[in-house]
Amino acid sequence: MKVIIAGAYAIGTHLAKLLSRNNEDTVLIDSDEERLASLSSDYDLMTVQSSNSKIRTLKDAGVSNADLFIAVTPDENLNMNACMLAKALGAKRTVAKVDNYEYIDPKLTDFFDHVGISNLIYPENLAARDIANGLKMSWVRQRWDVHDGALIMLGIKLRETCEILNEPLKDLCKPESPYHIVAIKRAGETIIPRGDDVLKMYDLAYFMTTRTYIPYIRKIVGKEHYVDVKNVMIMGGGATAVRATALTPEYMSTKIIEMDEARCEKLNELVDTDRVMVIHGDGRDLSLLTEEGIKNTQAFVALTGNAETNILACMTAKRLGVRKTVAMVENLDYVNMAESLDIGTIVNKKALAASYIYQMMLDADVNNIRFLMSANADVAEFTAQQGSKVTRKKVFELGLPKGATIGGLVRHGEGHLVSGGTQIEAGDSVVVFCYNINMAKIEKFFK
Repeated sequence: MKVIIAGAYAIGTHLAKLLSRNNEDTVLIDSDEERLASLSSDYDLMTVQSSNSKIRTLKDAGVSNADLFIAVTPDENLNMNACMLAKALGAKRTVAKVDNYEYIDPKLTDFFDHVGISNLIYPENLAARDIANGLKMSWVRQRWDVHDGALIMLGIKLRETCEILNEPLKDLCKPESPYHIVAIKRAGETIIPRGDDVLKMYDLAYFMTTRTYIPYIRKIVGKEHYVDVKNVMIMGGGATAVRATALTPEYMSTKIIEMDEARCEKLNELVDTDRVMVIHGDGRDLSLLTEEGIKNTQAFVALTGNAETNILACMTAKRLGVRKTVAMVENLDYVNMAESLDIGTIVNKKALAASYIYQMMLDADVNNIRFLMSANADVAEFTAQQGSKVTRKKVFELGLPKGATIGGLVRHGEGHLVSGGTQIEAGDSVVVFCYNINMAKIEKFFK
């Protein structure tokens, strides 16, 4: 597959690195020589130093043969114009990053497709969805819903109160059990578990289950004493914060702390002031946090543009008794540090955006892909096609590549956990957990 990326910024460079590792034919275009220089020598991709919207540049980059053209510069107008040109010059599909939430209204899909923009991506909305979903469960690090919750994957940090430590998984995860452990993150390493593996204290364990058994999972991992989130405090009033407040349940009350006074005035126009209070101040100010009720707050979300500030603010909130903390960490180099400090949930917009775009590159019927930064792994939801390899044998006979495991499936809207003896049928939506493996190798089983 030939992919052209316009813009060597956070999303573009992250995506280019992923594609080069998967041996895709990748071209990265940017006008800045320094941004390109840091990539061209270390990764197997072609770089072009030029404007992203020049017709000659696009032609020289081979846009007429491009399967996917991705414009992810900070300028949404440039991105949309580049996509229109790329489509007119022969690119099969185009993706533009935008900063205007109105553009991603489903009613405008046909309009943008007509002018040459196949897909729009608004990273702030992806991050906001992630945050709002995670706030619903204070005791969970990560949550991923399949088919509106028919299947649910929960990433849970195990503490001394967990009832299922040090027991072989073959005794815990039987075919009739209400959950499966699909992966374990331990001391910086990701484990795709086997029957003899055990759960240990401080593991980040990924459970696949159904909605009915969430209370049971909460009990066995010893998290029943965690108070549900009702009051949320957000530091930083950017676009992600605005979208997150719009997506949180109505029973949650939110306070946004923002340093810029002019932005505070704008926020009061953008948010639902019946549920959201905007406060002018510094979210790192302990006296302000105390005055605004940090001790009665169940979740603290740090969304400033500075990763160090977000991490330190979450550490402070933890010391003040907040159970659930969420930090926006845009620099991937800081992710492991944040996890080692037990920050809580880490959100990275470029990783979310890259997962969303990567989904478009697969030929099989892929409904959703989620990159789990904490585990450095992907979870994908594939639809099994009639006559595909995955439908011909039982799961234990499929010979899935090392690093891949099937966590569950959805059939006729109902979620089912998968064991070795499960027979997958055409039309099933199958959840596959992949660690250190090219997703294309899994895709072949479903085509």
